[in-house]
Amino acid sequence: MELGEHFTQEAAPSGLVGGNEANLTDAISGEGYESTTMYPTFARQARAAGDTAAADLFTEIAKDEAAHQAAYKAALTALRSGKGAIPAPPAVTPVTVTAGQPKVTSAQTRANLDTAMHGEALAHAKYTLYAQRAQQSGNAALARLFTAVSNVELQEHFSGEAALAGSVGTTSHNLATAIAGETYESKTMYPTFAQQAKTAGDTAAATLFQHNATDEADHAQAFQTARKSLG
Repeated sequence: MELGEHFTQEAAPSGLVGGNEANLTDAISGEGYESTTMYPTFARQARAAGDTAAADLFTEIAKDEAAHQAAYKAALTALRSGKGAIPAPPAVTPVTVTAGQPKVTSAQTRANLDTAMHGEALAHAKYTLYAQRAQQSGNAALARLFTAVSNVELQEHFSGEAALAGSVGTTSHNLATAIAGETYESKTMYPTFAQQAKTAGDTAAATLFQHNATDEADHAQAFQTARKSLG
């Protein structure tokens, strides 16, 4: 629901999804920043802090993002010129995330992992919608490219970072984290956004934010029930 409904509905009025060329241009920019600036910086900081595993992961992801950028550039050239082919989608090697403690020691590395995970989650969500737009326009090859890269961002990059960050704990801990997040969104974040949108005259956005607040409250309650059932 968070991706298929909330993110998708919020993306529509924000103009997040454009035509295939605009979507590719956005993806090229994002992958370029991550491959040349964000991840190399995170890697240097992690290595300096002694978090070698994180440094190695950041370095590897930077290389992946550079490859994604190159594929998107080739796709954009093919789209604009009508010549050449959309590159084949990259293979996905899922990372299994098991419950455990953080595997890094530096506060900077932990903060960078959090930033990176937010970026990977957003990229996954955006590319999922970009793939849908490509499919709707009749460009199945581009849809496959966006979908594959989206899966890499979630199943490899996000998961690898989550494993190092110790993002997954016991079921009880995970439920408590989910409850806290859903409660904040239902009682604070979305009501605030709704009021601000209403004040600005953005009635449709205000209605959407309020609707999402109600959904998140339901999610929090469901998680509460599940936690109580653990005993």
